[in-house]
Amino acid sequence: MIKSTLLKSFVLLFVIANFIGCQGNKMREIAFPPTDLSSENLIPKPLKIVPTHGAFGLDHTTAIFTSQTDKGFEEVGSFLAEKIKSKTNLRLAVNKTDPGQITRMIYINQSHSDELEGPEAYQLYISKDSIILNAKTSEGAFRGVQTLRQLIPESSNDTLAETSLWPIATGKILDEPNFEYRGSMLDVARHFFSVDDVKKYIDILAYYKINVLHLHLTDDQGWRIEIKSWPKLTEVGGSTEVGGEAGGFFTQEDYKDIVFYAQQRYMMIIPEIDMPGHTNAASVSYPILNGNGKTPKLYEGTAVGFSTFDTRKDTVYAFIDDVVREISEITPGPYFHIGGDESHVTKKNDYNFFVNKVEKIVQKYGKQMIGWDEVATADLDSTSIAQFWASTENATTAVQKGMKVILSPATKAYLDMQYDTLSKYGLDWAAYIPVDTAYVWSPEGYAGIPKENILGVEAPLWSETISNIDELEYLAFPRVIGYSELSWSTEENRNWDNFKVRLANQAPYMDRMNVKFYRSNLIDWKESKFTYKTIQKD
Repeated sequence: MIKSTLLKSFVLLFVIANFIGCQGNKMREIAFPPTDLSSENLIPKPLKIVPTHGAFGLDHTTAIFTSQTDKGFEEVGSFLAEKIKSKTNLRLAVNKTDPGQITRMIYINQSHSDELEGPEAYQLYISKDSIILNAKTSEGAFRGVQTLRQLIPESSNDTLAETSLWPIATGKILDEPNFEYRGSMLDVARHFFSVDDVKKYIDILAYYKINVLHLHLTDDQGWRIEIKSWPKLTEVGGSTEVGGEAGGFFTQEDYKDIVFYAQQRYMMIIPEIDMPGHTNAASVSYPILNGNGKTPKLYEGTAVGFSTFDTRKDTVYAFIDDVVREISEITPGPYFHIGGDESHVTKKNDYNFFVNKVEKIVQKYGKQMIGWDEVATADLDSTSIAQFWASTENATTAVQKGMKVILSPATKAYLDMQYDTLSKYGLDWAAYIPVDTAYVWSPEGYAGIPKENILGVEAPLWSETISNIDELEYLAFPRVIGYSELSWSTEENRNWDNFKVRLANQAPYMDRMNVKFYRSNLIDWKESKFTYKTIQKD
């Protein structure tokens, strides 16, 4: 098996060497207009760009080659070929060893260069006849592929050649993320969203190098994930949602499908089971769990803070053990989110007792615990993570305990906040968050939190006011695109005046993807040839 793999690698390297050494004299000389790689509309902005003012002509004679020592690289090459086809209708061969009519190549190379420091780092070298993408890992190669996708023009330049051709600016890009954790959260509990809706959201997030999707799976209004040892959670607790609509839930097969789809796009799924508050749907399903002294009933409103588990009952922890075990078994990522927010009717001592007990259950199943910033008040292990949404004091307490912090300040990063007083959807209890406010803040040192304690940035999207994918997209886009840059690009590379120009040029991509984004009048949006009727699958 090893000999076969090495033989394939040698054959491939021979073909590439032959291509570079011999095919060059077959290149068609095309007079491209001057290009400037540094002025391309890339989001998030790469760490370093060096333009050489030429162009690579992507056309039907281009082929993709990849390192074959790691299966992931060939899969990334196939992913790129699929996306090029969806954008240009070009069908590029991947690792076909017969040069044939190939005149240009894209090579996705596994490199062990010391310049590639992290697993997501990549280098792009674009010349007139080749594009070389270097990365240590297939994850890094995948991030580089997103940059390359953005460099391909929406339309071909048919005046330059006999057949359709897409000119790509030449030069060098050296890039790596500023933060390892770059996420968005989707609340499927207040309103349920289908597997296809979640997949579409994953596709667009991945395009902008976001690598975490946190799913808020349970709340007072609904329980959305099948737990086989406690079937009434979905039979009863999944039967409704805000406003009295039909509800719904993910079977474990549905959830595994989402996880696998995300993995193919190098995105981690983080499940959240919110507790001990936000638990009415669970307590309606199994009243033995209830701790607020009232008879639980199905709930379709939006008020918070009235529910709690009975934190002193062994049955509650047996239940939580089953839930954490079943979900952990089908979640390959390292994290499990326990919620922990707005548990207003849980006595403080009971709350801390509960969080400490649940932390141990999460660790029992090999996961690191994440909780909203209130959990920092409990006696937690330094390996647990606080998600800062409201309380600077809680975030500071987490730092003092040696914990990492995820930044999701509601006044800056909550996607469910309205853009302004005219917004069709969303709330305003934290702030109005127009597109510029969402971008013009610095995660580095935010609220006095040292950068070394910041795991990354996450933009949560709560769903009290939205019930379908169009409304989701209205609140998420374009703001989440800005959060992608806040978490990937360095502070010195971020500038609102420059960003808003690059953001304006994302309109054709979002139109092509049928994203019903909010066309803020702060942005001079580029006109697109696509309409919402010309949908293409990404």
